[in-house]
Amino acid sequence: MGFVGTVLGLIGFGFFGLPIGLLLGFLLFIYSKPKPQPLQEPVTRQLFELDHDDLFDLLPEIPLWIKNPDYERVDWLNKFIYDMWPYIDKAVCGIIRSTTKPIFAEYIGKFLIESIEFESLTLGSLPPTIHGMKVYETNEKEIVFEPAVRWAGNPNITVTVRILFMQITVQLLDLQVFAAPRVTLKPLVPTFPCFSNIVVSLMEKPHVDFGLKLLGGDIMAIPGLYQFVQETIKKQVARLYLWPQILEIPILDSTTATKKPVGILHVKVIRALKLLKMDLLGTSDPYVKVSLSGERLPSKKTSVKMKNLNPEWNEEFKLIVKDPESQFLQLRVFDWEKVGSHDKLGMQIVPLNLLSPNVTQSFTLDLVKSMDPKHNQKKKPRGKIVVDLTFNPFKEDNDKFGEHSGSLVRKESVVGRAFEDISAGGAGVLLVAIQGAEDVEGKKHNNPYALVLFKGEKKKTKVLRKTRDPCWNEDFQYMLEEAPVNDKINIEVLSKRSLVGFRSTESLGHVEINLVDVVNNGRINQKYHLINSKNGKIHVEIQWNTT
Repeated sequence: MGFVGTVLGLIGFGFFGLPIGLLLGFLLFIYSKPKPQPLQEPVTRQLFELDHDDLFDLLPEIPLWIKNPDYERVDWLNKFIYDMWPYIDKAVCGIIRSTTKPIFAEYIGKFLIESIEFESLTLGSLPPTIHGMKVYETNEKEIVFEPAVRWAGNPNITVTVRILFMQITVQLLDLQVFAAPRVTLKPLVPTFPCFSNIVVSLMEKPHVDFGLKLLGGDIMAIPGLYQFVQETIKKQVARLYLWPQILEIPILDSTTATKKPVGILHVKVIRALKLLKMDLLGTSDPYVKVSLSGERLPSKKTSVKMKNLNPEWNEEFKLIVKDPESQFLQLRVFDWEKVGSHDKLGMQIVPLNLLSPNVTQSFTLDLVKSMDPKHNQKKKPRGKIVVDLTFNPFKEDNDKFGEHSGSLVRKESVVGRAFEDISAGGAGVLLVAIQGAEDVEGKKHNNPYALVLFKGEKKKTKVLRKTRDPCWNEDFQYMLEEAPVNDKINIEVLSKRSLVGFRSTESLGHVEINLVDVVNNGRINQKYHLINSKNGKIHVEIQWNTT
């Protein structure tokens, strides 16, 4: 029995003693704390005293503005972040709480989870440091920069999970993040904060290191787990935000901020009914003015119907729409007079937000004397006007209407723009943006402005005094019945000086642009060398938008 008892004892130790020993060893391993070491004064040495190995170890810590001339030193920005960090900490933690609250709520009741909440949430007292910043220059209305961000912080983020009668705490601490994001502020708009979106994309896989405690024990000390977690985090972050993936943060409604055309409003003035009698013979000579709110362009007019209180026009007009959510169509009916001012028969408006894209809607509107609610409206009827309205958004804006843009969006950027085949026919809007010029120099003076000549129509920018690098940033729109595949646009930079009784105008150079590429590609954005100018360039953006 002695031999049998010995064998059974060994088997029992193998089944029970060894697992229990491993478990006790694991608990002692993750909960054991190293003995405190006595503090020692750091050794400070000059660079020339270091050997090759020590210098090689220091290379990763050298700021990029020292190693790479394309990166600029931004101590001022680091000082700004340092002073703002307590407030940034509270703001970011508030965003984290509000963002994670619905995520935590989805797990309540699942897997026997009763509650999930933050026990503590702070980013610590150590802010990130920017070791250099690279700024790119593009032709677009945007600012592109790449900061080299390093953050060796002391955050304390503790999440408590209550499962039945047990409470589990997970603590994140000693976070280190080294990343090189590309940040783009675009488009630049004349409304504060002067950009519509923040677009972020990582140019390389980030380095992320942190400590993670579960029930008070450092689980990152488990052999093999640290490397697994590191690689998993890098892969997940790269899958979400590594270029060409982007994180887009909307700041402003770019359509409203830039006031660029987004579509065409087709207005068909059909008829009017029972208009007021303004002439001595009991008739009127009515016509209609059509315009959009917020525009300085002259109104479009119907023909005059002589001596008719129930005129029929059936005339169509096209108006350029910039903000369908706030703009409205203005219809004003007048009685034509050969001499003197024309009498107003009535008016009415139609908000464009009542229209569905690409759907023709008919309206029969009661004419009123004024749209001012404080104005005393007489009970005498002024008649009715009947119109058909159709709002056709441009192709690239079709999916924008009705979307909510107040949340973060992660999406894949498009490398190069893929344009659809654009038919040579069809109406559209040609948008010409004169951004600015460089190195324009006159022999007598430098007060430059740009003159745009297209289809016999002249439009010009404002005059900027005493500059060789003017920045106009002005747009001009042309409503065309067909694509301008065979047309050219001429842009000339002139300088003007006015003295008492004397005006002097001098040409600083010109350029002629074929529009066939604009029609085929939808858009061009280039700097052109000015003809008859030594070094002058002009920055022009031209778009062709169809419905």
